[in-house]
Amino acid sequence: MKKFAVVLSGCGVFDGAEIHEATLSMYAIKKQGAEYEIFAPDIDQHHVINHITGDEMNEKRNVMVEAARIARGNIKPLSEFNAADFDAILFPGGFGVAKNLCTFAFDGADCKVDADTEKAIKAMYKAGKPIGALCISPVVVAKILGNVELTIGQDKDTASAVEKMGAHHKQTNHGEVIIDAKNNVYTTPCYMLDANIVQIGEGAENIVRAILKTLA
Repeated sequence: MKKFAVVLSGCGVFDGAEIHEATLSMYAIKKQGAEYEIFAPDIDQHHVINHITGDEMNEKRNVMVEAARIARGNIKPLSEFNAADFDAILFPGGFGVAKNLCTFAFDGADCKVDADTEKAIKAMYKAGKPIGALCISPVVVAKILGNVELTIGQDKDTASAVEKMGAHHKQTNHGEVIIDAKNNVYTTPCYMLDANIVQIGEGAENIVRAILKTLA
């Protein structure tokens, strides 16, 4: 049975992991006969956002503690990730990717990447194992690997930043998956487009299916 590492960036679209993308990715993995284990960096998140008002709140939260809400407590620090134990790694989106896993939300193409996130991606790349990224997550892959083919959907500014990082952007619509076979990178746009939850589910199922097809 194939095993995915799912990396979360907190809990909540505006300051952490996008919950629909995270949950439907886990559903897609199990539905298609694979297993998963959940990881997150054990770090403070950049800030806390009130998801009703959009205002920043005067408090601190930990990325892994927040992600544990989605994982139902069954989560490990990303520092403990071992590429040898997994067949693929998958990154759901959410602003937490661009604020906690890296600084893309603030620095664009000049962003810095969390050390454990970078280590995990490089380890999987070196091992020749699939790297999947949904929504905004491909920007982290672009920053670390550079010359890869991927998608963030249709947003021109984000696509331009991805290109500045050395990656090659492909415009996509709902549910489409860009496969870079040479680098074993799989990306799909999800909520980078104006999507509904059904379309998110389709994107998650399609990217997991594409990865499992490669692993078959």
